[in-house]
Amino acid sequence: MENTKGYVARGGRMLNYRTYVDLMDLLSRIPSATEPGLTAEEDTRQFYAQHRTFDKARLMEGGIGIIQAGHLGLNNTDRLLLTNLIMMPDSEEEKLDNVSIADYFKDDPHMFQTNFWYMGETTFAFRTQSSAQELRRYMHMMIYEFTQIEHLVGVNRTRYNQFESIMLPLINYLKEQGCKIILNRRVTAFEFKDTAMTDEITVTGLTILNTETDDEEHVAVDDDTAVFFTNGSITDSATQGDFDHAAVENMDYGAAASLWKQATEHFYNLGNPDKFFADRSASEWVSFTLTTKDHLLLNEIERITTQVPGNALNSFMSTQPITALGQKDVMMSIVVHHQPHFTTQKPNETVLWGYFLYPRRYGEFVNKPYIEMTGKEMALELIGQLAKVDPGPGNIRDHQDKIMASIINNIPVYMPYASALFNNRAKVDRPDVIPAHSTNLAFTGEFAEQPFQMVFTEQSAV
Repeated sequence: MENTKGYVARGGRMLNYRTYVDLMDLLSRIPSATEPGLTAEEDTRQFYAQHRTFDKARLMEGGIGIIQAGHLGLNNTDRLLLTNLIMMPDSEEEKLDNVSIADYFKDDPHMFQTNFWYMGETTFAFRTQSSAQELRRYMHMMIYEFTQIEHLVGVNRTRYNQFESIMLPLINYLKEQGCKIILNRRVTAFEFKDTAMTDEITVTGLTILNTETDDEEHVAVDDDTAVFFTNGSITDSATQGDFDHAAVENMDYGAAASLWKQATEHFYNLGNPDKFFADRSASEWVSFTLTTKDHLLLNEIERITTQVPGNALNSFMSTQPITALGQKDVMMSIVVHHQPHFTTQKPNETVLWGYFLYPRRYGEFVNKPYIEMTGKEMALELIGQLAKVDPGPGNIRDHQDKIMASIINNIPVYMPYASALFNNRAKVDRPDVIPAHSTNLAFTGEFAEQPFQMVFTEQSAV
């Protein structure tokens, strides 16, 4: 949200009405926080009807400019393996336990040189080491979108950022219903009932830390109380920098995952958090939110990409091979929102967002890893990427000094677990929503096993 100087969004969500049916049902029941007389669902549908997505510059490459990505680049081997993945019966999904996408395509490195892969990895944030099981679920639930991934016409967006358009309406509604929301508290330990049947899961108490005062308190849990536990967060241990400072890496395991791990030490059937949180190299991102005091950068991006704000996820291909297989790959991606993206944003201000899926890679225009870049250096890298695909007349570099002077702030955010929910796994590595023998503990969110449901969506969160 709004920072003391500029805005920050760690990430953003692209909705899809065809698959997000539970989310849209939820939003249909609560009032919009910004549009009087409309539900949050009506607000989103009204906005999308007025601002439909049609991406004209999904992939861009130096020397080419806008890639005609409608040609997915798949050969017959690619198609066969994808078809086999899609056609695998649900009853056989466990054959993909602990199988990464790289493992699945081990005899087909060509897959990772296709426009299909470049768009898939940046739209959904898959990596080669991500779970093939999860890719299968995406191929099932997003099958319509894979046929139109070049233009992202199936992407539905909210009027403003997702906090103000989704979370704030929900928070307001819950408060009106008498729900008590307590911030600055962290559950640090479960207490479990000591029973003769040691596999019975009954929570009897919680140890809670006040993160402002460091005081601890104990909350008793009686027989009539249920405990719903979000057992992992992809934004845990996130840190942010600013225009002159890089985000400093936080080495913490993650607060929610630490509590989950403690629970697994008591019971055998609650999954394995280490599969998701022990190796951040498989899941880390760096994102940035850039705020300017005028529309010069916005107008230049519109000229280069030939599209108005709100339509795009622009991904820039590398000039040289950068993968372990000696292949080219995407360097960075940006989203230029429909303006304003925040309700408090001034008419002359622009906010855009970008991310680096592989933050240990080096920039092409700033010679250091993305994770070590300041907000200023990320802005220079962005201008460099735009300059190499600029079709003219002129070049965005001609305006570099003015663009840099227009920046209010560019805030980098390092998220060690941003893609952890995609990590290679077995089905037993995530607990069931209601584990066997549980009397009052349920698991929610992206790290609970919901049969055949894909992760990283508001749909799975609902």
